[in-house]
Amino acid sequence: MEDEMTATEETELFGDDFNTTSSIDVPELMIDQVIGQEHAVEVVKKAASQRRHVMMIGTPGTGKSMLAKAMAELLPKEELEDIMTYPNLEDNNNPKIREVPAGKGREIVLAHKMEARKKAQSRNMMMMFLVLGIVMYSFYVGQLLWGIIAAIMILMLTRQFMPKEELMIPKLVVSNYQKEKAPYIDATGTHAGALLGDVRHDPFQSGGLETPAHDRVESGDIHKSHKGVLFIDEINTLRLESQQSLLTALQEKEYAITGQSERSSGALVKTEPVPCDFIMVAAGNLDAVEKMHPALRSRIKGYGYEVFMRDSMEDTLENRKTLVRFVAQEVVRDGHIPPFDKGAVKEVIRESRRRAGRKGHLTLKFRDLGGLVRVAGDIAHSENAEITTATHVLAAKKIARSIEQQLADSYLERRKDYQLFDKLGSSVGRVNGLAVMGGDSGIVLPIMAEVTPTQSSAGGHVIATGMLKDIAKEAVQNVSAVIKKVTGEDISNHDIHIQFIGTYEGVEGDSASISIATAVISALENIPIDQTVAMTGSLSVRGDVLPIGGATYKIEAAAQAGIKKVIIPKSNEADVLIEDYYKDKVEIIPVATIAEVIEHSLVGEDKAGIVEKLKNMSNKKIDLAARSKKVAGSDDV
Repeated sequence: MEDEMTATEETELFGDDFNTTSSIDVPELMIDQVIGQEHAVEVVKKAASQRRHVMMIGTPGTGKSMLAKAMAELLPKEELEDIMTYPNLEDNNNPKIREVPAGKGREIVLAHKMEARKKAQSRNMMMMFLVLGIVMYSFYVGQLLWGIIAAIMILMLTRQFMPKEELMIPKLVVSNYQKEKAPYIDATGTHAGALLGDVRHDPFQSGGLETPAHDRVESGDIHKSHKGVLFIDEINTLRLESQQSLLTALQEKEYAITGQSERSSGALVKTEPVPCDFIMVAAGNLDAVEKMHPALRSRIKGYGYEVFMRDSMEDTLENRKTLVRFVAQEVVRDGHIPPFDKGAVKEVIRESRRRAGRKGHLTLKFRDLGGLVRVAGDIAHSENAEITTATHVLAAKKIARSIEQQLADSYLERRKDYQLFDKLGSSVGRVNGLAVMGGDSGIVLPIMAEVTPTQSSAGGHVIATGMLKDIAKEAVQNVSAVIKKVTGEDISNHDIHIQFIGTYEGVEGDSASISIATAVISALENIPIDQTVAMTGSLSVRGDVLPIGGATYKIEAAAQAGIKKVIIPKSNEADVLIEDYYKDKVEIIPVATIAEVIEHSLVGEDKAGIVEKLKNMSNKKIDLAARSKKVAGSDDV
């Protein structure tokens, strides 16, 4: 779909009676509000009905926690239970556990408290009469002082040795009183005590002042999620001991509470097994699969589902309609921002296309996109506007920039001030590369190359500096193969130095490959590079320019820096969706081979020979491909 929709497309998207998002019906159930994750929705529904565990792996912000909350809504609330601890008269350090229907626990505790209060009142009344009688008798016989002393002693002894009714009151450790749906507990990042339960420290452990063991027991998240959902994001960050205990709880569906830390009561107090029949939803990025406990992973895999969360969906009319509903959902969920009109919704859809970074797709990173909706709504609210418009969304884009975008702008200003990159004239061995920071912001990455005679008897070397990481180092080696073919020189007699300037944060990825190749060819042949050009693209060992990520953000960074032309891979041409503000500031040049890169970046008459040599390389590849196809056709016959 193009940027500008026709009237017919707009009517199909919004309908005839659309004025603002307030006219859009928002589903009541959270599972019906999930967008773009149809496979995950089906899995969650099946898992909820069969009480299976689920592991969701994918990019942050794609709806993992929302799906976990939605699962809790699907579970029957009739099965909810309260869990209580009772004193154990036979073993004080082993409190008893009792399960009762939801809401009954509160009634039982109140009944015990009422009974204890009545007993205490009766005892206190009796003691008051006793003390009063002693004092009056002592006064009558003329021994008032001894009578007062005797009354005090009796009070102290009864306080020490008389049974305390409140010590027998059970404690409600898990309460589901008046809950309308099954519990959803987010245990992300919790320590062992909060996850598995703990026993509070008792500073008064003697003298009749100690707190009974059952009253010091605190339930963990695994117990609070009984008959509900336990959600743990970044599951691999849990300590292995906690993951092992979690595995035990999953298998046994009960887990005794004992001291988990130095501040707890230690190992003396341990309850009877406490029910914890929960559905676990584990989540994380791809590295979570590798670093989590293998037995825990096996348990989920063998008795549940594994789901990979998509981060984009196809840009179709139906999917755009779901984005319109997404905006309406965010407005309702926030509750403090005005509804969006057509222009504002269209701008959000456009931003969704930009953030997808892939042609013909819409992003499913709805946490970030929802942030844009809320900031736009906040701007409208601050202006006392009744409707959020496209103007507010455009303003929100400038305000709601990520830390990486703000940092990239800071780097750009610094590099301008200290002239770390040129945007005018030409220079030998110096090229303006482009890179992405944080996934949503581009920076200009100056790269310099110098060729010197080798000082080693073992031959020449390619030396690259700038905190390069593994993929970037491999990209440098791949480029050296192309350079050998292009120049025709014996580069074994030379050292090739490649410097990435100002890369304090390091360099990863191979999107600077064509920049490296251009800089080195320029240095070897002493042909200057046009400094009004910036470039990005990966390079195969045979000279093909391959696609890269973040093309839109890189082009915008170049335009912001004042660069006039940007070379990108031809396969990324459809991915580009730059802001209107930059469209007249920069020319985009799609290329398919290194020959085209050299043709558009080098200046001077001497470049003709290099370009011709590169084109001949491309023609040879075409001839070989055609010959292979012809031979294959003969074999078929």
